[in-house]
Amino acid sequence: MTRQRPYPSDLSDARWELIGPTLTAWRAERGGKGLDVGRPPEHDLRRIMDAILYVDRTGIPWRYLPHDFAPWETVYDYFAAWQKDGVFAQLNGLLRRLARQDEGRDAEPRACVLDAQSIKTSANVHAADQGIDAGKKIAGRKRHLGVDALGLLLAVWVTAASVSDNAGGIHLLSQIAATSPHVTKAWADTGYRAKVIDHGARLGIDAEVVQREPGVKGFKVIPPRWVVERTFGWLMHHRRLARDYETHPHRSAAMIHVAMIDLISRRLTRESTPNWRDS
Repeated sequence: MTRQRPYPSDLSDARWELIGPTLTAWRAERGGKGLDVGRPPEHDLRRIMDAILYVDRTGIPWRYLPHDFAPWETVYDYFAAWQKDGVFAQLNGLLRRLARQDEGRDAEPRACVLDAQSIKTSANVHAADQGIDAGKKIAGRKRHLGVDALGLLLAVWVTAASVSDNAGGIHLLSQIAATSPHVTKAWADTGYRAKVIDHGARLGIDAEVVQREPGVKGFKVIPPRWVVERTFGWLMHHRRLARDYETHPHRSAAMIHVAMIDLISRRLTRESTPNWRDS
């Protein structure tokens, strides 16, 4: 089927210039072959990435991909391979550094904010990968995020909702220390306890719990905790993340990386996608 016009989620030429070299290098490392070693590539990498962005933005099942994309099995195989090989994490790091420089900041962050979001799952998620967040009374999974001062992703870990914020915070700080060694400060809410603070100290990161002002009731913006809350809001523009639809937690984390790649690349090229707020 010949496409008559691009989908709103498709990569523009400017965004492909940012993303394309990393995907092309990945294929070159495989000897220029496709997913089947020894066979020449049959599909354009840009069209594969367009298909992944389409799923992430619209929330459709893989099997419902429009027929003007590559077969859904092929697109999913590329998605799985790029997740396994760390391509999405690599792209996120590259774009984050460019976005920080575009904002007049150092490429590498020195501070981060931690938080977690419990979210319901779909029927295809294994019961063993789910849990209950007793505090928020949500059965499903939990997304643990670490972001920089601009709200750009530094670390992500997806677990059962029953996993504590403390365990998530420890895991995130370990990720951040390994991939962003310049970070020396972390802020978190009151769900993070002494274990997180002590673990941060061992890593050379000063972890601080930011509490609400005494006597304040109802919603109130709490700096710098609002930064990561805004990031969760950005992710909700991608319908695939409105619930957790991924069978495996590591694929769920990859979908968050894809959403951030979409967001940051648009930020760098000054592009936007219409949503219900624009109507």
